[in-house]
Amino acid sequence: MALLDVPALMGPRVVAGAPGGLVVAVPSGAVPAGAPPAGAVLVGVAEGAEIDAYRRLRQAAFVDEQGLFARTDRDDLDDDPRTVVLVARVGTAVVGGVRLAPVGERDIGWWTGSRLVVAPAARTAGGAGGAAGADAAVGVGTALVRAAAALAEQLGVIRFDATVQARSAVLFRRLGWQQTGTAVVGGVDHVRMRWPVDRYQRLVDATKAVLEAVLEPHTAWADSPAGSLGGPGWVGDDGAPVPGTDLVAACDAILPSMVERDPEWAGWCGVLVNVNDLSAMGATPVGLLDAVAGRDAASVRRVLSGVRRGAEAWGVPLLGGHTQVGVPAALSVTALGRTSSPVPGGGGRYGDALSLTVDVSGSWREGHHGTQWNSTEGRRSDELRDLAGTVARARPAAAKDVSMAGVVGTVGMLAEASGYGAVVDVASVPRPGGAGRAGADVTTGDWLGCFPGFGMVTADRPGDSRMHSPYAVTAEVGGLTLERGVLLRWPDGATTRAVGGGVTGLGPA
Repeated sequence: MALLDVPALMGPRVVAGAPGGLVVAVPSGAVPAGAPPAGAVLVGVAEGAEIDAYRRLRQAAFVDEQGLFARTDRDDLDDDPRTVVLVARVGTAVVGGVRLAPVGERDIGWWTGSRLVVAPAARTAGGAGGAAGADAAVGVGTALVRAAAALAEQLGVIRFDATVQARSAVLFRRLGWQQTGTAVVGGVDHVRMRWPVDRYQRLVDATKAVLEAVLEPHTAWADSPAGSLGGPGWVGDDGAPVPGTDLVAACDAILPSMVERDPEWAGWCGVLVNVNDLSAMGATPVGLLDAVAGRDAASVRRVLSGVRRGAEAWGVPLLGGHTQVGVPAALSVTALGRTSSPVPGGGGRYGDALSLTVDVSGSWREGHHGTQWNSTEGRRSDELRDLAGTVARARPAAAKDVSMAGVVGTVGMLAEASGYGAVVDVASVPRPGGAGRAGADVTTGDWLGCFPGFGMVTADRPGDSRMHSPYAVTAEVGGLTLERGVLLRWPDGATTRAVGGGVTGLGPA
């Protein structure tokens, strides 16, 4: 059994960090310091004979004991190579299990958990075998359900459903699952449950939610020229039009930890994110300024090397800046661009269709798997400049470049600036992928929350999008709605909430 390391979200009774990365179910407060205590429930990914033992438990419970199936409960999911089986073990005995699998031929981040089973002798220890088991402090069923939810999130799942017998629903509710409906399976009442995945809410809370508090957009200061945040119609935009000119200014800082750990990539990204900001407003970049700091001259040179490579790649002059040595690593880049008619980030209207234009070439940046997609370093200069000109050519009603808040967070920011909410059709989002291709390791969960290198979210009346580049894919992925926040819409028509309200708190532009 490949023992599973379950993160802290699983609660106090499933303890991670034991030897070998195993999961140990123990009473609250009894955290194992060495080997797991006698009788501990170990949960892990099943292999070989453990899968056979799990299937025998299912046969005994669902066919022989409960009569839910005539001869066997085996189905197509058992033959799907993507299906993952978790088993619970006490000593060498398999005492329970559950399986997880994607819904449909194409994995879009929608998975189900099914065939949760606990051996009869283990049910009174807190499994899924009735009210007494559900109330127990420690249990096989509890450990399996918690581990399944944790593993699903680790696999990039953003919708995780289960249909459970009605008598087991109390266990799922106690563990934080939400009821979404009812069903009858084999003549027995069942309840449809869903695990609340909040990864995008946590992402926007960490990256954007602080803006309202620090920028104070609703105070008297915001009404002064110094605090106008771009002026009416441009509040919270990717760049700021300079009054009385055709100039647009943008400025971005790179995370200090990234500057320290990956200085050349940080320098490249300092140019990339600023060019993206100007591009989102339909502006042509005309110059860059950088402010670089580092612990020594060698580290600063590496950052500047990345900045210079980026400036050359996009053909933007590096005009000057500021350099400091002997201090913690830091980088910020300011960019200037020109356009006589900037495209706003908040120009969307109710009913507008949202499109995503994204470069799906490339791969995860080494050291940033799941968070930063490197589609730009492999592009020629003419290709990068063509991508940068997409908004200027198309002139959408609204545009925002996909930032560190990911596709979901950026959709939320465009919707918020426009005064609306948004819905994203998950199955319509273009992403890397396909067997044997570079993007085969890209989950939908990661892709919707990562920085994709080049990505633009735009709004137009349905069918009117003119966004196009031979080096990117454009697809209509949703629309602006009256309900605040961001919903994810699934092929069965169901929606799940990704963001509960405004992303930045800055409100309409």
